[in-house]
Amino acid sequence: MSAAGVALMLGGAGMLLAASPVQAAEVSYATECVPPPISGLPPVQGTTKVQITAPPEAKVGDEVEVVWKTVQAASKNPDVLDLEKDTVKPTGTITLGGAASGELTAEGPRQNPPIPKNSPMVLPDMKATLKLEKAGEITLTPGAYSINVSKPISTDTKCSPKEAVAPGATIKVTDGQGGTSGGTSSGGTTSGGTSSGGTTTGGTTTGGTTSGGTTSGGTTSGGTDPGPTDFEGKEIEVAYACKTPIGDKDAVSPVRINARKNGGSYDLTVKFSKSVMDSPADIPADSVKPSMEVALGGADKGFVHVEGPTNKEPVKSGEPIEIPDLTGTYKPGATGKATLSPGVLTVKALGTTTTCTPPAGVPFSLELDTSAQPGGASGGTATGGGTAGGGSGPAGGSSGGLAQTGAEDTGALRALALVAGTVILLGGAVFTFTPWQRLRGMR
Repeated sequence: MSAAGVALMLGGAGMLLAASPVQAAEVSYATECVPPPISGLPPVQGTTKVQITAPPEAKVGDEVEVVWKTVQAASKNPDVLDLEKDTVKPTGTITLGGAASGELTAEGPRQNPPIPKNSPMVLPDMKATLKLEKAGEITLTPGAYSINVSKPISTDTKCSPKEAVAPGATIKVTDGQGGTSGGTSSGGTTSGGTSSGGTTTGGTTTGGTTSGGTTSGGTTSGGTDPGPTDFEGKEIEVAYACKTPIGDKDAVSPVRINARKNGGSYDLTVKFSKSVMDSPADIPADSVKPSMEVALGGADKGFVHVEGPTNKEPVKSGEPIEIPDLTGTYKPGATGKATLSPGVLTVKALGTTTTCTPPAGVPFSLELDTSAQPGGASGGTATGGGTAGGGSGPAGGSSGGLAQTGAEDTGALRALALVAGTVILLGGAVFTFTPWQRLRGMR
């Protein structure tokens, strides 16, 4: 259960019904699981079997615990490497129906027995909290889920249904007075998920959701809705091909692109993983500077330059170092749905430059509904040159193609600069450089 859910319990916001009689029926559905891009493995077709447990009856205002038990995952651990104990963490999406609408996000702990290669995945139970706001019957249907493995590198396998899925549980909700509630808002409030649908009294909708990220916003007094202003992107794992001062290297790093609306433009923040590694060499202050060309796609074309400040303090050998978030401004050049994807990454250190280029077809991290602005990005080029369009193409001054946006998971960069034969580790964690064949199949 989330910390927010516990706080609500202790604060008396609602009674959590965990000890009440529960129902559990097994649901089976055809599923496609997509391994992490770094593995190079094709999608896996399989069958997912799930039990959803929830109280069969409750009252309006109650908070109930919903449990997702994975009886069988659709994919196995590939015949590549054994997974260590407590390295697997699942998250799943439960669709609400009937008297509620939207989605409930269930999350499990990072807890599992050792899983040998070429054996079934063993996933811990996932839990979520649902607040009941309207009388009637609410159905709970399991759907897509993701499996994160933390070692040897953090990877995600994403599984989605390939057929209609039957509900796994039903909750009969009463208003506590023998009748149905006619004045409450439509839809259930989810903890850890996003509630869609539902109108408040007066007919004004609240907030909204963008594809590719979470928005925040709401109604203002007087009934005017300015719409969301903050947009959080999905974390995308990017397999970079890096040109370093002493040779070529392959590297993997998770990247997230967030945006805040500022008039007709957007202030961008590019974040990377927060894990910390020590530096094996002394790094002087004001000697390391990272930047990136965020690739645009969808309705818009071109690139957005983002960069971070140089390191303020020197870092001694053996001490952890962190790189700041990369920031910049995106002025839309087109009206419609524009996508933003991780692009070419450049790290300058002590007079040397390391350039890391993502592969073609990198998924977008964020999608925005944009309105064209004078002098906007559409048709523009990345700082330092490049091919506009958000697809693959040569990057001016670097080798390889820029990211190509495509369909389709806190912040410091994992990057590498090699100076005078000395490895300098930049960012919250080090790029894991491994022979490519050994990387295949990591999950």
